[in-house]
Amino acid sequence: MTYDGSSDSGLSKNERREAAREKSRVLREQQKKKDRRSRVILQGSLAVLVIAIVAVIGLVIVNSVRPPSPGPANMLSDGIKIGEGFKAVPTGALQPDDSPIPSKTNAKNVIDLRVYIDYQCSYCGNFEATNAAQIKKWVSIGAATLEIHPLAILDQASLGKKYSTRSANAAACVANYSPNQFFDFSALLFTNQPKENTEGLTDDQIIALTRKAKVSKADSITTCITDQEFKSWTNAATERATTDPLAGTDVKKLAGTPTVIINGKKYAGAIDSAADFANAVSKASGDSFSEDSTATPSPNPSPSASAGE
Repeated sequence: MTYDGSSDSGLSKNERREAAREKSRVLREQQKKKDRRSRVILQGSLAVLVIAIVAVIGLVIVNSVRPPSPGPANMLSDGIKIGEGFKAVPTGALQPDDSPIPSKTNAKNVIDLRVYIDYQCSYCGNFEATNAAQIKKWVSIGAATLEIHPLAILDQASLGKKYSTRSANAAACVANYSPNQFFDFSALLFTNQPKENTEGLTDDQIIALTRKAKVSKADSITTCITDQEFKSWTNAATERATTDPLAGTDVKKLAGTPTVIINGKKYAGAIDSAADFANAVSKASGDSFSEDSTATPSPNPSPSASAGE
């Protein structure tokens, strides 16, 4: 028996009613099967979509939240110590969750200078411009050591480009792969310092400065900079400096950059007076710091500012 209506004329009223009911039942079953297939296809598609979304989210999380990793070699104190002839004092790398280990004490007649800086900090730039010449002379002849601690405090001042973090990471890359060129590279970052509230130097521009500093292992440093190999260390070192006492100093926690330490004591003088700084160094060293050790102070830039502001 068919249900397309072509042979209904020979059926009784009851038979036609039953035929109509059967036809409706068949159509309902067909529609139910079609609906079930559609639901299965839809559910399968949604499952695939959810899996894809989860995979993408997982990839983003893995790439953005890196597990803690060792810091750069030669920065066990969270800074790199530069000695006579601008040679870095070699150390191991600080392991995750370990506390920084202070650098070894200098010989009695060698001044211990430490600077905590942010490469976008304009006050740090002023201190560098004012005192770079005399510090360079003191270090070159072995009258002083210079320990540089790069920090990332001013990321908000680079229009979302996080220049403070990128430049501090780049400094860590040089410390790790080419430590004896760190002094020159750090100086170049200040010579080419961008103004606050600008995007800062690009990675390519920073890489160009590493080449200008004649670093060794240039390719490794390039990869380190572009991959931000020491980003997690940079963040951790900045947090330590701004929340914990600075080991081996009288500073309870860093309140600003530059923070300058002379033989363990915070320098409280003007950062834009080479004479004031030289006098503070001479006073801290006593008789061990001779006139021959002191470079001629450079002209004072303006405006005047105090260290650590």
